[in-house]
Amino acid sequence: AQLVESGGDSVQAGGSLTLTCTITGYAYSNYCLGWLRQAPGREREGVASIDGDGNIQYIASVKGRFSISRDKNKNTLTLQMNNLEPEDTATYTCGKGLRYCEGPEGPYNYYGQGTQVTVSS
Repeated sequence: AQLVESGGDSVQAGGSLTLTCTITGYAYSNYCLGWLRQAPGREREGVASIDGDGNIQYIASVKGRFSISRDKNKNTLTLQMNNLEPEDTATYTCGKGLRYCEGPEGPYNYYGQGTQVTVSS
């Protein structure tokens, strides 16, 4: 199993970015998938998750601004991020777990390498 993220960039506050995670090596559509982030000096936190039945969960700070989705044909997981804030600056990583997600935090047993998102004020 391999997860590879892309789409990270530097933007100004209020801007938008779309992160993509390409998944290879298994039938990802039946598993919990999600996005996590880690800012300098802070612990990694789950941001959003989508399970094998399509149930979606977000952390409170991104509700209404971020949207997680997946494409079964392309084997990709996407995070659309709108109205970005400086507090969203972090390395974003995608994760893969078992069938159901307990929350945005997963749990996950596979991770990608991450992509950097920097939001300036």
